[in-house]
Amino acid sequence: MPAVGMKTTNRPDEWKIEQGLAGAELPVLDMTQPKTRSLVIQTFDSLTRNEEAIKAVGDREKLFAAEREGWTGPRGSRSIIVPTDRTRVQSSFVEWEDHPEKKAAAHKILNLQTFPPNPEFQLGPIPGTNPVLPGTHWKMWHHAIGGELTKVPEDSWATVLKEKHPDMLHLLQFPYNGEPPKRLVTSKEITPNSLHFVRNHGGIPLIDKDKFSFLVDGLVAKHREYTMDDLMDESRFPRMKKTITMQCSGTRRIEQILKYPGQGDEVPQAPWAEGAIGTATYVGVSLKKVIKECGGLVGDAKHLEFYGADTYFKDDKTMNYLVSVPWSKVKANEVMLSWEMNGETLPAIHGYPLRVVVLGYIGARSVKWLYRIKAIKEPSRAPVQSQEYLYFPQQVGKHNFKLTDGIQIQEMPVSSAIMSPWTKQVCIHGGKIRCKGWAYSGGGRWPERVELSADGGFNWYTIPVENLSKKRRWTWRTWEYDLPCDVEGWVEIVCRCWDNALNTQPPDVRTAWNWGLHVTSSCHRISVYSVNNTRPATQARLAEFEREGIPFGPITVPLAFPSQTWGDYEKYWKEHDPRDAEDD
Repeated sequence: MPAVGMKTTNRPDEWKIEQGLAGAELPVLDMTQPKTRSLVIQTFDSLTRNEEAIKAVGDREKLFAAEREGWTGPRGSRSIIVPTDRTRVQSSFVEWEDHPEKKAAAHKILNLQTFPPNPEFQLGPIPGTNPVLPGTHWKMWHHAIGGELTKVPEDSWATVLKEKHPDMLHLLQFPYNGEPPKRLVTSKEITPNSLHFVRNHGGIPLIDKDKFSFLVDGLVAKHREYTMDDLMDESRFPRMKKTITMQCSGTRRIEQILKYPGQGDEVPQAPWAEGAIGTATYVGVSLKKVIKECGGLVGDAKHLEFYGADTYFKDDKTMNYLVSVPWSKVKANEVMLSWEMNGETLPAIHGYPLRVVVLGYIGARSVKWLYRIKAIKEPSRAPVQSQEYLYFPQQVGKHNFKLTDGIQIQEMPVSSAIMSPWTKQVCIHGGKIRCKGWAYSGGGRWPERVELSADGGFNWYTIPVENLSKKRRWTWRTWEYDLPCDVEGWVEIVCRCWDNALNTQPPDVRTAWNWGLHVTSSCHRISVYSVNNTRPATQARLAEFEREGIPFGPITVPLAFPSQTWGDYEKYWKEHDPRDAEDD
C-alpha cells in the first residue's frame, strides 16, 4: 500500500507486471503508428444466461437421454446399476455423430449462455494444488447440456480415485489428465496400470461387457457389428500380444510453457511434465483381421476412423471423440483392438471394454471406449484430427496461423528425459551424480544409444547398454547411470537419445517450441547444484553443518556460521599480496 497521502498511478502489482511475472496483465503494444498505443486485453465482465430460450430448446432429459442399455456410469462399480424409484441410472454415453439434431440443440444451449474464463496459468503462477487445474469450462459445459451428461464430471472423478494410484499427479481433474510422480515413472520397466498416465478428452463411461458391441461400416464390403465374444473367439481372430509404449504429444510441455507460452486453455494444454508416457502389455486382435472379415475396403477408402463413447467439446459444439489412422498402418498389423492391459481386464479409465492401440503413434490416436470404426477416403475432419494435435512452424502463432499450416502428428519422434535428479536440486556426491530416466522413439524405431552430459552438452558420456532396459521395437528403454562430475556449483545435465535410424534430439527447447505446445522432443536439460564431497574443503564444510545440526539446504539461505576465522583471514593477507596493487 502507498504511504498515507501519497498519490500514485501505479497498481499494487506494478513491479510484478513490469518484470513479466504477471504476463496476462500486460497490455498489447500497437507500434504500427508513429506513436505506440496500449491496447486493452480481454477481461471478464459478467455471466449471461437466457433461461427462457434454453428452456425452449427442449427437455434436456429427453433430448440427451441414455443411448444403450448397460452403458452405465460412471458411478460405482463396473457392474450394471439397477435403478430404483430413488436411483437414476447415470450414463456418460450420448451418440452425437448420427444425430445432427442433438448437436444443433447442444450448440444452441451453449450459445445461449456465457461462461467464466479459465485461469491463466501460462503467463501466471501454476496452482500448487492436486488436482492442479479443475477443468472449469468442461465441467460447466457438461452441466449446461444436462441430460445424461449432468453427473459425468463428478462420477468420472470417482473412477479416477478408485482406479489410480494415490500418488498420481492430477494435472486436470476433468476431463482427467494425470501422470505419476517422477520417482515412480521409471521405477518399473512395465508401468503398473494404476500409475500409467491418462489423457482423457471427456467423461469415463462404464460399459457392461455383455451389453457392448461396436460397428464396422463405411467403405467396407460388409458392414458388421461385433460383440466382445465375437472378438475373443480365437477361431475367428488370432490373439495379438504386444508391449507398447504410449506417449502423449504433450509430454514435457511444461518446458515449452516456461520458455514461451502458446495456444492454450486449461484442457488441451495441461502442463504435462515428463510422466505423460507409459509402457504396458496389451492383448487383443489385429484390426487388419477384423477388416478382412468385413470383406476388406472398397472404393477409395484409405483411412479408418475411430469413434469413442466420450463426449467432446470444440467451439461450443458437442460431439463424440473421433480420430483416424491410415489404412497402411492397419495393413502392417500395427493397430490392435485391445481388452487386456498388463494381464488384467482393461481398466475403465483406460477404455474398458475395448480400446484401440496404435503402435508407435501419438497416444491421441488410441481411442478408448470404441463403439464404431468407419472406413473413409481421407483423414478424419473431426476436430481432434484436423484442428488439434498439429505441429506448427515457429513463425506461426495467434496472429497468423491456419490449420493447414500444421502437420498432423502421428509417429512420435525420438525423445528422452531425466527422472532423477530434479531440476534445481542440490546433489552431494562423490564425483558422480546418480541419474535415471527413459528414452523412446516412435514409429517402430527404438533407442539405440542414450547419452548424458554434465556440462550443458559439450562433452557426452554414453550410458552402457547394461544400464538400459530391454530393447524392443515399440517400447521405451529405462536407464540408470552415475554421471562423472568434477565441477562444483551449478551444472546443467543434459540427456539425449539416438534411435536405430540415427535420429537424435534437437539441442534446445527453443528449437522444439511451437504454437500448439506439442512434442517437446528437444534434449532434456536440468540444472542441479553440484557439491563434490571428494574435495577436502567441501568435506570439512559439510562436516561442520552436521556438527552444528543445521540443514545444508536450501542453498539460498546464508551460511549459518562463520565461513572462516578472523585469524585465518588476517593470516592470509600477511602471506599474500594486499588487495590493492602498489606502484613500485
